[in-house]
Amino acid sequence: MYQAQFRFYADLNYFLPPGQRQTPVKYAFHGRPAIKDAIEALGIPHPEVDLILVDGVPVDFDYHLQAGDRVGVYPFFQSLELPLYIRLRATRQGPAQFVLDIHLGRLAAYLRLLGFDTLYRNDYQDDQMAAIASTQGRILLTRDRGLLKRSEVRYGYCLRSSQPREQVLEILRRFQLGADIKPLIRCLRCNGMLATVHKGEVKEMLPDSVREEHQDFRQCQGCGQIYWRGSHYDRLNAFLKGLLATLGLN
Repeated sequence: MYQAQFRFYADLNYFLPPGQRQTPVKYAFHGRPAIKDAIEALGIPHPEVDLILVDGVPVDFDYHLQAGDRVGVYPFFQSLELPLYIRLRATRQGPAQFVLDIHLGRLAAYLRLLGFDTLYRNDYQDDQMAAIASTQGRILLTRDRGLLKRSEVRYGYCLRSSQPREQVLEILRRFQLGADIKPLIRCLRCNGMLATVHKGEVKEMLPDSVREEHQDFRQCQGCGQIYWRGSHYDRLNAFLKGLLATLGLN
């Protein structure tokens, strides 16, 4: 039986039992296990990790533990630019795209409201979500640590809050998305893009009161859902303004 010492930094301590937070953690092992397996055995999903130092030297997830190793494990730091050669994964390129766990329906609606490409279904299986994240390069959002530990998941985040409004703030801050917000361009139902449509094209699909009171409409190019500026629009606008104010972007 050998032993190594781990120290987890910043919000990676969220995943540890209270008695192991902000302090060195001893890890006993046989043979030479991959350091990724040791980190996940201690409770931290690998997509949450951005840098590993063993005795001060950067290593990747394939490094095999040796007796006496002193391991520092770091999350993604927004305020610290690390050289690419010591980071565990390259920064995602292009607009943020998400796939969400089945328990995050309200968060999915909020992210779509803000204009982010967000896949969600309430019947996704774990292997489906992991495959989508892997093949499409999407960020997997979940509160299930086991789901994030799947080897094919490259980009992911475990939500700390259970409240949807707090969750959306978490995501905007973690992935620095404030400047990418484009409200009311996506369908809240299916994630399709919205396009302006002439009233005459959709009038037979509208409730009588809406047909009489409104002139401007948009329609989802995916599922055909029609949107207009009713009372729901005022509520959404209030939500957006509050969100931007919290982020300091108003």
